[in-house]
Formats: sequence, structure tokens, C-alpha cells
Amino acid sequence: MFKTIKNDLPASIVVFFVALPLCLGIALASGAPLFSGLIAGIIGGIVVGGLSGSKVGVSGPAAGLAAIVLTAIGTLGGYENFLVAVVLGGAIQILFGVLKAGVIGYYFPSSVIKGMLTGIGIIIILKQIPNFFGYDEESAWDLEFFEMDGGNTFSELFSMLGNIHPGAALIGFVSLILIIFWDKVLSKKSRIFQLIQGPFVVVVLGIIFFIITQNHELLSIGQKHMVSVPIPDNATDFLSQFSFPNFTAITNVDVWITAFTIALVASLETLLCVEASDKIDPDKNVTPTNRELLAQGTGNMISGLIGGLPITQVIVRSSANIQSGGKSKLSTILHGLLLLVSVILIPRLLNMIPLSVLASILLVVGYKLAKPSLFKKMYELGWKQWIPFIVTVFGIVFTDLLFGICLGLMVGIVVILLKSYQNSHFLHIEDKSNGKHKIKMTLAEEVTFFNKGAILKELDSLPRDTYLELDLIKTRYLDNDIIEILEDFLFKAKERNIDIKLVSKRGIVENPSSFIKFFNERPKSKLSLS
Repeated sequence: MFKTIKNDLPASIVVFFVALPLCLGIALASGAPLFSGLIAGIIGGIVVGGLSGSKVGVSGPAAGLAAIVLTAIGTLGGYENFLVAVVLGGAIQILFGVLKAGVIGYYFPSSVIKGMLTGIGIIIILKQIPNFFGYDEESAWDLEFFEMDGGNTFSELFSMLGNIHPGAALIGFVSLILIIFWDKVLSKKSRIFQLIQGPFVVVVLGIIFFIITQNHELLSIGQKHMVSVPIPDNATDFLSQFSFPNFTAITNVDVWITAFTIALVASLETLLCVEASDKIDPDKNVTPTNRELLAQGTGNMISGLIGGLPITQVIVRSSANIQSGGKSKLSTILHGLLLLVSVILIPRLLNMIPLSVLASILLVVGYKLAKPSLFKKMYELGWKQWIPFIVTVFGIVFTDLLFGICLGLMVGIVVILLKSYQNSHFLHIEDKSNGKHKIKMTLAEEVTFFNKGAILKELDSLPRDTYLELDLIKTRYLDNDIIEILEDFLFKAKERNIDIKLVSKRGIVENPSSFIKFFNERPKSKLSLS
């Protein structure tokens, strides 16, 4: 694992600067103590990172759970009662892993996964623009379109126009230009510029800018535009920031309902992010999904026991890790250690980082996820890839992550059904012989009830006085629904003077009296012809 430390250490620093405001912002959006977000980030990095089989995935508190957490804290009567649901949710995730439920992640179409990545990239850009210009925008970490303060993603952009802070906007622009220049030019000039990442440099620059301008009338940046890490006065004060679950609430039915909700949503988000992270990983590593559920469950149990928010694998951090050159889980673990050490030793220094600087880092991350070239590439692949992709993108941007994914998945299923409808058989029409049309119908390798409509339509459209050759040689599976269609067609064939020749691995039969008898089996779920 330490063989790749020259790649993983710089990447871990970038992920640390991306994760820090996300941990605090998600805690704020969840109505939870700010320190709870940091706990979840630390556990997600060190514990989940150590147990996970993913080399590039990074875990922490997820924006997709913020609304659930906010509602649950009020419903369950306090944060300590909510922590019981987090612990139970982790236990349920471990059960999912034991039951091999991770296989669900493999059933999402590639077009939907790419749409998810692109949609999240656009959301990151839209949400971080206000922070970039120094607008006090608490919903920057809420990835849903309709925000908790009553506005939406676009209304906040309009509100920003009259509330631009010159100092924050200036250091934001300088940081963005420097990151792009570092990535496109300097990193190709010398190895030193690859080891020292641009995001780290702009954070240092942001701290210096804050110190120099803090007494300047126009450019000084107020605390509401800065990172805001809780600052303990001593060790006792630091330890008092941890919360512990009130297990007397375990008999509350609502606690169990919340626990199952957390387990299901967190597991689904994790599996989606695993699939997405593996897809953009240049080394094409494949993450064992059941092991990932076990790691996430363990992380959530520990996080809940010491006062942290629920944890999932997060695509924003994972993509930042990949884009920064992370090669192994060491970068994930190191980012968790950096979070831990920094909140203990240098919280005052962290609070000198302008949010506009961190926004510039996230804008670059968002752009790399939603490059315009990807839209062109998906369009060129044809409508069967383009439609699920674009529906997923719009669904995520205008609703939220899970609803957008479900919308794209439903469209993807419809596309699959249409493809199945079209590819169920091949029809070859020959000239008339002996006064009859000769038509050869070759069925596909697998013919299921999805193909029922296409085959039924084709058989019904056959003209009178036809010679039909039905070729099943390459067909391995034939659903009983299809056998029943063929069986019913025998009666129509006699009425329309249609002769049938059945060709399969079991032999050739002219004008079969019964397809069911030919296959020598009563209708069941599937019939093997091989």
C-alpha cells in the first residue's frame, strides 16, 4: 500500500480540503452539531477506508441523507435518540453485506451511472458559485434542487447577484486561475508541481490573503465566509463535543423505521458511488460490493456510537481523489487522519480558510465530472444511451440524487424493453415457391416474455398461403409465454393455410401438432433448448 504514497499523499491533502467544508456543511444542513460531521468524515476515512475493498472510494457524511437526518432528529426527540438509529442502521448494513445484497449495484446501466456523475458535477458547480462570490449561502452543501430554506438552486444564484463580496470573489478567481494553470501547465513542466497539488497552494494563499486583508475595509472577509471548525479550549472541552446514543430509545418503533431508512438509502448511495468510482478509475479497479457494505455498516455503527452522522461512499470526494492521482486506499485513510489531527491541533488555522477558495477547488471537480465533451460522446452513442443519460442528469439537477437515479433507471428499463422487443427475432423473406411465400423466422438466443409483443405482432401479420420456417437452433432459452403464443398460432395457421417447419437442436418437424408436446414439457418458467 505504501508503494504508491507519492501519489496518495498529495491526493489525500486535496481530498482533505474538499471533505472539510463538506463535513461541516452537511452537519449544518442536517441540523446536527458541527462536530458530528467531522466525526463522520474521520471515521469514513480511517475506519471505512481501512476495511473497504475500494482503492479510490472515499466515505463520509452524505448530503443525500441530510433531509432524513434533519427530520429524524425532530421526530425521535433529540440527537442522542437519533444516534441509536445510526448504530442500528449500521448493523442492518452489515446484515445486507452478509446476505450478499451488494450485487444490486451491478444492475444499473452505464448510461445512468454516467448521468449520475454528470448531474452531480453540475450540481456542485451551481451550488458552489454563491460561495465562490462570497454570498452567505448555507444551502451550498444541500445537493437537492428545492432547498430547506424555501428557495431552490437557481433562486440562490439570483440572490447572489446583489450580495457579491469583493474580497472573497477576488481570492476565489485567483485560486481558480491558479488551479487551472497548475493543472494544465506547471504539472507538466516539473515533478515538483505534481507532488505539490494546486489546491494545497491556493489554500495556503487563501490563508495569507485573509491575514493580510483582515483590516482592509473593502477586501476583508467576514467569518461567515470562512471555514468554521469548533475550537475547544482544552482536552475536556474537546471530549465534550462527542455525543453518545441514548439506548433507552431502542424500543421506539420510529427509531427502527429511521434505522432501516438510513440503511437502505446509505447502501444504495454507496453502491451507486462504488459503480461510478470504478467507472472513472483510470486503473479500472473493481470494488467488492458486499465487502463495501460490511465496511460501511461497521463505520456507521462506530460513527453512531461516538456522535457522528451517517456515512456513505461519496462521489464528490472519490472523484477528487481520482482526479488528484490517488492510487490506493492509503489516500482515503490519510485524509481521515488529516481531518483528525487538524481539528485537534490547528482548528484556528483552518478557520482562516475562505470558503471561496474551497469553492474554486470544487468548481474544478464539478467541471471534470460534467465536461461538455461527455454530452457529445453520449449523444453520438445513439438515443438508447442518450435518453437515460440526459433524463438522469436533469432528474438529479432538478430534484435530488436518488429520485434522479430512479428516474433514469426507469427510462433505462423502458429502453431495454424496446431493445428486447426489437431484437427478439430475425425475419428473412424469400420469393414465392409452389404458390406460397417462404418466410424464415430465426429467434434470438434468449427469448423471454419481454419479446412476446414483437413475436405476436409478427405472427399475426403473416399473409395467407405462407410457408413459415421457424429456426430455434441458436435459441438457448424459450419462455413458456412464447411457447403458448406458438401453440395458439397453430390454430390460426390452419385457418390461413400456413405451413410450418420447426427447426431446432431436437430435430426438424413439418407442421407440428403441438409445440408443447414437441418440447416434451408442460409450461413452466423457462425451457432449455440446449
